[in-house]
Amino acid sequence: MKKLKITVKSCAFLLMFVMLTFQLQAQEKFKYHTVKEGETIYGIAKQYRVTPYAILQQNPEIKNVEDLKPNTYLVIPLVSSTAATDENVDDKTKEQVEPIGFVEHKVKRKETLYRLAKEYGVTEEQIKRYNTNLYSEPLQKKMVLKIPKYPKPKDPTEQDLEMLQYMVKPKETRWSIANKFGISLDSLEQLNPQLDKNSTYLANGQMLKVPRPKGDSLAKQVSVVYESFTVPKSIGIYRVSQNYGISADSIIKLNPQITEAGGLKEGMVLRLPKKRAENKEVNVDNFNFYIVKPQQGIFRLTKVLEISKDSLFLFNPELENGVKAGMVLKVPKKKSGNLQVKNALVLDKINLVDSINIDNQPNVLFMLPFRINKVDFANKDKAKAWVTRVKDTRGALGFYSGALVALDSLKKMGLSINAKFVDTERDVNKVRNYLATNSLQNFDAIVGPIDPSLLPEIAYKSVSTEKAVPVIAPFASSSILGFDNIFYANPKDDILRERLLNFVKTQRKNEEIIVIADAKHQAVRDSIVKVLPFARVAKMSKDGSLHLVDFEAMLMKNKTHWVFVETSDANLASSIISILNAANTELDYSVRMFTTNYDRAFQASSISKPHLSNLKFTFPSEYKGFKNDSFVRDFNQKFGYDPDRYAVKGFDVTYDILLKLAFKKNLFFASQFVGTTEYSGNKFDYFTNHTNGYYNQATYLMQYDDLKIIQLKEEDDIKGNVSR
Repeated sequence: MKKLKITVKSCAFLLMFVMLTFQLQAQEKFKYHTVKEGETIYGIAKQYRVTPYAILQQNPEIKNVEDLKPNTYLVIPLVSSTAATDENVDDKTKEQVEPIGFVEHKVKRKETLYRLAKEYGVTEEQIKRYNTNLYSEPLQKKMVLKIPKYPKPKDPTEQDLEMLQYMVKPKETRWSIANKFGISLDSLEQLNPQLDKNSTYLANGQMLKVPRPKGDSLAKQVSVVYESFTVPKSIGIYRVSQNYGISADSIIKLNPQITEAGGLKEGMVLRLPKKRAENKEVNVDNFNFYIVKPQQGIFRLTKVLEISKDSLFLFNPELENGVKAGMVLKVPKKKSGNLQVKNALVLDKINLVDSINIDNQPNVLFMLPFRINKVDFANKDKAKAWVTRVKDTRGALGFYSGALVALDSLKKMGLSINAKFVDTERDVNKVRNYLATNSLQNFDAIVGPIDPSLLPEIAYKSVSTEKAVPVIAPFASSSILGFDNIFYANPKDDILRERLLNFVKTQRKNEEIIVIADAKHQAVRDSIVKVLPFARVAKMSKDGSLHLVDFEAMLMKNKTHWVFVETSDANLASSIISILNAANTELDYSVRMFTTNYDRAFQASSISKPHLSNLKFTFPSEYKGFKNDSFVRDFNQKFGYDPDRYAVKGFDVTYDILLKLAFKKNLFFASQFVGTTEYSGNKFDYFTNHTNGYYNQATYLMQYDDLKIIQLKEEDDIKGNVSR
């Protein structure tokens, strides 16, 4: 018994050993291969019945064909999800793919199910699935079978082998990367479905899936484009070599007639590689980009991009193979100065009115401070007095009236719009209650509020929904809290200031620049001096007024003086304006007045409009006023009086938002590809930093002239507009 017991134990141990051995063999996932002379990645992959991509994954040092050299030591994966062939794919896996059609087959004598499966490239189980009688009876002569046809599986060899992971570098955009790898923007987004559909933002260091560039591919598909070159008089082979960046020996190999003729001769037609653009990093610092539209040819592209055919081909040699919709083309920044560019993308001039898609039916929520709960409708005089006295109610009603005209205009074009108006009452609790009891998910945009204190409440609720809803702040330029779904319709002060300063900088010849700034505007003074370092700063007295003696000493005869006045004090502004006007009209100096911030100080009743006209007072603004256009006529016909500034803003903001939603029912997307839009009194050009919202950068330059405020065209020569 004891001996038998030992034998059983020995057998048990032997069985465990054998099982463990088989298990270890089954777990062996790799082999090693030393590359021999003449072997390729494809041949090695075929030898081990795996894909080239599987080998690349295990050998990351192999990046191109040059790396695969004799004696290279490769790790070969034996178990790979990509190594399956038609012979070892499970039937159940195949059956998950639906057939694209069927073929009828009449069974002949001696045919078997196995033979038919091989003939048609399917499995026996797949034939039975669509011929269920075969489950209960054998295959017989003259049976008519439905043989399923399946789509051919994509060959992972070429597809996966040509992909690599790419790390986004600073300043790179989606279109610069698409251009770099020779694919369309749509293809880049399809390869990377994780990319945000509402934004074009790319983070530094972000990983993207992209195709291997030609020349880096293991297929070694390098295409060289050649052109003909007629040898001119008095030029040698060395000069040709320098011009084309190719050695003299290579030129002779490409053109054996040079040897036959005893050297390079005038009039010879040579075959030379086409010159390429400079090989420098492609980013938004040196290039803008353009996405080719359907049916655009070379001639049309040269007109749209304002570039010659030779330059277009020089920077985009892939055009030699033809123009295709979706191609991303490079345009040097120095050649795209007159084009409209946003985030390094050259924009097409889109007529939104002609681009309306009536199938898009915008749903818009307006949240305005009507404060109806405060209005005594029973007493007409009191109601009128309230509206006249309370600015936010007056502004809300003006904005509302302009919005109604915009809605009427778009409905006449056949656009169906669902607009809902809510009274915020300037009450945060009222707003919170509305947001808590009503879903924002079905709205395409929210216009409002006007009160800045309510903006964070609405922005937070609208961005935390399943689909972020854009919020348009009609009178705000920024917010202390960062929300990436807010559109600020008013340009920020620094944008307005930059517009005026850049204009003055480009127009100035030898004019003297003087800055007068009170104590509260020292930062503005410094920003002016930074852009215009030749500017002189006027001295202010201890009481805050302009130091008159010091200022008069700064003025010079036979010189033109451009004076910046920066203050929010109406009394100080009035005093300085009187001094500057007197210098012009009484002291025979040439003075012109500017400000970077046209606030209430310059609009007060104490300010002399004739003095401002004499000084050709110039300032940046988000509003240009309005003329007798179609909106004004429609407004007058509807309400019986002319619109005010609030009504113009209501029309322009509403009309702009709804036209963009009618173009693309996604305001975030539309704003990326629509440039500057302009209406009755305002224009819009939204840019985003992808973290703090969308900012309007469209501004006007305005000037007092003959007691009127007129728009100053950027190309105007402001030097000649000074009165003496």
